[in-house]
Amino acid sequence: MASFEKEGLVEESRSSISQESACISNLGNLDSAEASKSSNIFSVFLEPIQWIPMLSSQLNPTFIIGIVIVYGLNLGFSGSFFKVVTDYYWKDVQKVQPSVVQLYIGLYYIPWIMKPVWGLLTDVFPIRGYRRRPYFVLAGVLGGVSALMVALICNLSAALALSCFIGIAAGMAIADVTIDACIATNSIEVRSLAPDMQSLCGFCSSAGALIGYSTSGFFVHHLGAQGALILMAIPPVFITVLGFVIYEMRSPRLHPEKQKKMETLGVAVKGMYQTIKFPQVWKPSLYMYLSLALSISTHEGQFYWYTDPKAGPGFSQESVGAIYAIGAMASMVGVLIYHKTLKDIPFRNLLFFAQLLYGASGMLDLIFILRWNLVLGIPDYFFVITEECISRIISRIRWIPMIVLSTRLCPLGIEGTFFALLMCIDSIGSLTSKWGGGMVLHVFHVTRTDFTNLWLVILIRNILRIATLGLIFLVPKADPSDALIPQDILITHSTVTSDDEGLELVPKNEKEVQSFF
Repeated sequence: MASFEKEGLVEESRSSISQESACISNLGNLDSAEASKSSNIFSVFLEPIQWIPMLSSQLNPTFIIGIVIVYGLNLGFSGSFFKVVTDYYWKDVQKVQPSVVQLYIGLYYIPWIMKPVWGLLTDVFPIRGYRRRPYFVLAGVLGGVSALMVALICNLSAALALSCFIGIAAGMAIADVTIDACIATNSIEVRSLAPDMQSLCGFCSSAGALIGYSTSGFFVHHLGAQGALILMAIPPVFITVLGFVIYEMRSPRLHPEKQKKMETLGVAVKGMYQTIKFPQVWKPSLYMYLSLALSISTHEGQFYWYTDPKAGPGFSQESVGAIYAIGAMASMVGVLIYHKTLKDIPFRNLLFFAQLLYGASGMLDLIFILRWNLVLGIPDYFFVITEECISRIISRIRWIPMIVLSTRLCPLGIEGTFFALLMCIDSIGSLTSKWGGGMVLHVFHVTRTDFTNLWLVILIRNILRIATLGLIFLVPKADPSDALIPQDILITHSTVTSDDEGLELVPKNEKEVQSFF
């Protein structure tokens, strides 16, 4: 019996030891899980920094620098700074009605609508053998001169000021279409990196916007709306320098003859026409246009109301900049969310839910205009920041897949021109949105001092956003890594030779194309 008792004691001791070991192991697992969780959260915010060396190791580093300069400084900082400062310029310097300002802002989109022209120039008309570098220089000079004129010349007429603003927008557009041509080329040649490149573009744009919005209110307050525009001359300097440093192989064979250039131009235009006729191309292009056009812009009416101390909350210049800056941070979060969890989701599924959330989030504007937030005990500043963050995150998640989809629709050889055409369609959609919103603001008599019907305008905008869901069938069900257009889309009708201005109409990577409609 003693032996059995001894064995029992041994078993009990083993059992207790194993239980203690298990407890220690479980505690260790919990600690490691918590550490892993915190590490994962930390790595999410470090990931954008990791994109740069990762992409630089597989693509040319000067190309990545170009993305940072064009999207971060030219589009992110300049675009956000330009938005706030010009809003105050039209309101306080020119004293224009909000509906008229929306019509003026619509004219800013003219250079963006002309993106196919800039794309044709970069694809078909090289300068001294270079297809991209000279156009960066042109963009920098044009934007810089326009910014200096409107900032330094006093008592400008509205027409001349508008011309200068269009010149600034033209500089941005030319630089954008030139870097987009490089992005489209790399997206075609290295398809697996297309979402990463667009994520980097989105993150740089949001980071630049954060800086632009954060500083805009300060400079408007201390320099005035016109004086603050002097800062708009800084980004064009970097764009000009980029034109001299970005890597591009010089074309060894040039065809200076006018006839040869016109033949090449004809090939490019014909290639665009052939491509846009495919249902795989025109259907998503139509959706992108309508999704932008139907979401009419009410920005100027809301801006005038935000800054009105009697009818609205009366936000100061610094407060407006801070609100937009926090929204830019939210946009960066939206980029991270897309990159970490959404970039492999089929286009149609992702855009459906993004558009649904986009329409629902617009109701927050309605609550704010009707001041229901005060009834609920929520302060204006807290509520508007919450609304701005939610709308920016959703807008970024909605926008990036449409850009990725656009890169998937570009045939190699005219990728710069065709991507510019798709972005032109988007710009026409934004123009329609601005002018449509301006007309609705005018019809409902929303002025500098009368905001009685502003809530109704916002309600109409939200209904149109929800109605866009009925067009989601135009978007392909394909994944971002799938080929969307036939590999011989330009081969069967093309008679151009390989010597024609470097236009390469035969795709390098041949893959089987499926129909996703």
